[in-house]
Amino acid sequence: MPIPARLHFCWIGTSLPWAYAFAVLSAAERSELPEIVLHHTDLLKHDDALRALRAAPGVELRRIDARACLARADQALGLHGALEALYDGLDRPVTRSDVLRAAILFLEGGIYLDLDTVTVASLLPLTRSRNVVGTEFIVWPEAARASRSLLVLARHVSLDLLRKVLKRAPGGWKAFRKVERFYPRSINNAVMGAEPGSLVFADYLRSMTGLPIEQQRRLYALGPRLLQKVVGRHSRDELAVKDPQVFYPLPPEISEHWFRTVRRVRLHQVLPAETCVVHWYASIRSRDVVARITPGYVRKNRERQFYSALVHASIKALPEAA
Repeated sequence: MPIPARLHFCWIGTSLPWAYAFAVLSAAERSELPEIVLHHTDLLKHDDALRALRAAPGVELRRIDARACLARADQALGLHGALEALYDGLDRPVTRSDVLRAAILFLEGGIYLDLDTVTVASLLPLTRSRNVVGTEFIVWPEAARASRSLLVLARHVSLDLLRKVLKRAPGGWKAFRKVERFYPRSINNAVMGAEPGSLVFADYLRSMTGLPIEQQRRLYALGPRLLQKVVGRHSRDELAVKDPQVFYPLPPEISEHWFRTVRRVRLHQVLPAETCVVHWYASIRSRDVVARITPGYVRKNRERQFYSALVHASIKALPEAA
């Protein structure tokens, strides 16, 4: 069964910043998917961003009872409340979201996007697969972290140092493109797709409950690191694995160039032809930027910042903010 033409976002919290509203609005304009759902666990604050989402065609704001959703997944998988217990034992919204997004995809099917994304092209081609995930370029895969080889450690320390230099260097993203082939690829769970009742996501959810409690609470443990192991257990007949250019055109750290000021923006240079979603990696380093992003910020910076140019090009009629 192919992936349903349905797009999911998840939000845990009461206030949705404009930067994350732009993820939904760009998907509404560019994805060509008829159904776009923002699942939110809390009552959202009434502000300009929320009003813009409510006015967007095809967008549904759906209040979700996370525990009820997980109870349904528990019952379908015969896990006897293990997913509910896992969710209740987590104290970070980001790790709770790892569990909730996987359960939604397993139960309903569709495509999931993190809210630190901008959709730039149709997602309909993704629905031809039964399941889909994407890879990104990283420095420290699990094997390198666990290695005791000095040669392995030296190689990855060198890759790390080079990435740090290129992160700060003007135009460093261009130089990274020339060396990216030397970096390991790893699965990220910011963009995923699944058929309803997916065996891949059933495996993923069961694997979450099988992790020791101390590992479950670690950042990334339930997300990219566990999903990487799950993907390795499934054939490419049931799972499409996309290249980094499709969802992650600028990898972690290098992605800071989305927010750098440049002399002149040329989006066609930074966006490969294959890209349909840009994941820009919300993080501690970009949190202060996220707080400043508004429609006015985007209009002001669209000619000198890649992120603002990306949003401006992906949303034809930017909403107004009071």
